[in-house]
Order: sequence, then structure tokens, then C-alpha cells
Amino acid sequence: MHNFKWIYEHALARKGSIEKLESLLPVPKTASQLIAVSDDRYLSDMCRRVFRAGLKHSMVDAKWPAFEQVFFGFDPKKIILMSDDMLEQTMQDKRIIRHWGKIKSVRSNAFMIDQITQQHKSFGQFLADWPSNDIVGLWQYLAKYGAHLGGNSAPAFLRMVGKDTFLLSNDNLAALKAQGIIDKKPTGKRALNDVQDVFNRWHAESHRPYCQISRLLSFCAD
Repeated sequence: MHNFKWIYEHALARKGSIEKLESLLPVPKTASQLIAVSDDRYLSDMCRRVFRAGLKHSMVDAKWPAFEQVFFGFDPKKIILMSDDMLEQTMQDKRIIRHWGKIKSVRSNAFMIDQITQQHKSFGQFLADWPSNDIVGLWQYLAKYGAHLGGNSAPAFLRMVGKDTFLLSNDNLAALKAQGIIDKKPTGKRALNDVQDVFNRWHAESHRPYCQISRLLSFCAD
């Protein structure tokens, strides 16, 4: 396994200059920035990620103002009161994407966020408190208690809202395979924890956010 210095130098050789390379790296939100975001905005982004899966993102984003109207501005406490009949009525609204499974997930994820808020003051507080050195644990939590948040959906949502996370993109998977860290896409708890341990090592070496290490690693894929 290569150390972080090799990863950075390899990425630098691909991009040509430190200035260009650094400009391509994401910046995660601070704990206070995560806490400042309201629950309805987190639910909106969570649901937008769910509806984006398998579809053109720009198409989903163009319809999102209509989703905001149909789902009460994504206020979790209002959505958890929606009956099955009310959810079924949204299937008649041609302004939104009428996918029954994903529409039902809006209420399920509203319930999850509401439950978390009762325990942690807010969903933003919950995200801020979760340590990035166990980010795969957060992926697994969201997949278990939320709806349609398995696979890459939870990591992609967290990256959307600014929580520091690495991603298992195709480029990252290729780079991890090339370094002999994995031989296939990690899905089980043990395999994911092994990948987390590798990112923890690179984080300790570099003192960089996990999202930046992830992006740098993606530049190393052949």
C-alpha cells in the first residue's frame, strides 16, 4: 500500500501544478456549519439524492422546486403526518417524478430525521458529532434506518451536505484495487472497516480531510 505522499505526488503529476490540483479538492463543512443547517434542508437533500439515483441529476434538480411544494418544504414533522392516501395522491402530480418506492421513502426518511433530532437536538448536530474516522458506520446507520440510502447513496448524500466523507467511486475502487487493498467492491461491514482503516492511516499522515484524500486517490486511477 502506498503512503499519502505517493498519492499526492501521483495526483500532482496528473494535474500538472499544485494550484490546479488544490483547486479541485472539496472542502468539508465545519461542525458549526453543519449544525447551522435546518432539518428540512437535510431532508430535502437526502430525498433529492434518492431521486437522483439512476436518473440524470439535472432533470431531478429542475423538478425540485415542485417537490418542495408537494412535500411541505420537506418539514419532517409535517411529512411524517402524511397518510398513505396523501402519498398516493402525489403520484398524480405530473410536476414531480412519480416513483412509488422513492415517494414512500420521503416519509420514511422524514421519520428517521425526526427520531434523530429528538435524541441529538438536530440532524446537523448528529452529523457534526459523528467522527469521520468511522464514516462507514454513518453510511451503515443511514442505510439501516433510512430508505433507499444503501450502496453509494448515503456517502453521496453526505458529500452533498458537506459532511467529511470519502467515496467509493469507480476511480477510487480502481485505485484501491491497484494498491492491493481490495480485490472487489467492499460491501460487508468487515470489508468497509478495512477500507476505513486505510483512509484513517492516510488522514493521520496528511492531516487532510477524508474528502480531499478521496479526491486525490481518484486522480491515481489508471
